[in-house]
Amino acid sequence: MAGPGELGLQTFAYPRVEPGAVLMRVIYSGICGTDKHTYRGETRQYAGTPHERSIVYPLICGHENVGIVEATGGEVRDSEGAILLPGDRIVPAANVPCGVCFACANHYPYYLCDRLEDYGNSLHCGIEPGLFGGWAEFMYLQPRTPLFRVPSDLPSDVAVLAEPMSVTHGLDTARTVLAAMGGVRFAETAVFVGVGPLGLCHLIKARMIGFTRIVAIDRFPARLAMARAFGARLTLAADGTSEVERMEAVVEHLGRPPDVVVDCSGIPQTFVESLHLVRTGGVVVEAGAFVDMGGVSVNPNTDICTKNVSVLGVGGELATAYLPSMRLLESNLDRLPLRSVVSHRLPLEQARAAVELAQMNEAMKVVIAPNGDEA
Repeated sequence: MAGPGELGLQTFAYPRVEPGAVLMRVIYSGICGTDKHTYRGETRQYAGTPHERSIVYPLICGHENVGIVEATGGEVRDSEGAILLPGDRIVPAANVPCGVCFACANHYPYYLCDRLEDYGNSLHCGIEPGLFGGWAEFMYLQPRTPLFRVPSDLPSDVAVLAEPMSVTHGLDTARTVLAAMGGVRFAETAVFVGVGPLGLCHLIKARMIGFTRIVAIDRFPARLAMARAFGARLTLAADGTSEVERMEAVVEHLGRPPDVVVDCSGIPQTFVESLHLVRTGGVVVEAGAFVDMGGVSVNPNTDICTKNVSVLGVGGELATAYLPSMRLLESNLDRLPLRSVVSHRLPLEQARAAVELAQMNEAMKVVIAPNGDEA
C-alpha cells in the first residue's frame, strides 16, 4: 500500500533470516477494519496515548495471519516451548513486544508496551526486509514474536480468525465484573452493535461461553443473516430505525435491557447508543474504536454513574488468548458454522478488490490467499 487507496504488486528480495526470526509462507491473511481505515487514509492510531502515531506508507498490510514455517533463524520455539520446524503451521501474534518495559514485565496488553511495534501497521517497508505484513507470499517474523502452533484439526480458514477472536477478551472481563456485582448467573444477555468480522467474532465467543440470548444490530442485511446463523434471536437493521425504536425492540425481546453491550461498529456515535442500551449495573465493551474518528458527547451522570455502568475499552488482542481461542474454535467446529465466516478468498493480485469487497454487504471476512487457496 503506497498511500491511501494505492495498492499494487512489488517484488522484494528473499530475506536472510536472522537468529530468532522466522520466515513464514502465508496461507491466509485477513482484511481487518484497521486495514480498511489505512486504505482510506484514516491513519491516526492510539490517539491521546504515549503511543499515538500515524501509519507510514508504503507498507504491507495484514496482521490476521496463518501460515507455514518456511525457515527459521536457528532454534525458534512456539508459545508452549516446542521447537518449530519448516512445514509447521502457525499463527503469529500481530505484534512484537519489547519484553522488558514496565507494561511487558507486568503482563499488560501488548499495546501498552513502551516500544510498540506491530505487523501490517507500524512495521513498514522502510524497515528491512520490508515483508512485515500478511498480504505477501512470505512474511518475516522478527525475534520475540509470539508464535502459536495451529491445532491439527483446525482448518486454516478458521485459524485465520485467531487474532480477532483474541480481541474478544472483553467478554470474559465483562462476566467477571458482573459476577463481582451480583453473580455470573446474571450475564445471560448481550447486544452486539456492529456485526462485521470483529463483532461477529464477539458474538461467536458469546455463544461459546454461554450467553443465552443474543441481539445483533448492523446496517448490512447479510451480516444480520450471519448473526442469525450463529444464534442471534433478534436482529435489527440500523438503517431505517431510530435509536429509540431499537431500544424498545431490545427491551421487548429480552424483557429488560441487556447485561452486556459490545460496540464493534467503528463509528463513535454507537458508543453513546451502547451506554443507553445497557441495563443498570451492566457492562459496555467498546472494542471497535481502534482509529481516531472523532469524539462524541457523553453525560457521565446519566449515561454511566447513575446507572452504575462499567465501561471496558479494548485496544487489541491478548497474546495469552491466541491458543485458547484456537482450541475453543476447534472444539466448536461441529456445533457452529465456523467455516462460513470467511466468505471470500482472493489472490494477491486482487488485493484492491478484496479491500473494496470487505466493505460491502455481501462479504463477511475477506481473506487474501497469496499462495493460492488451499480450501
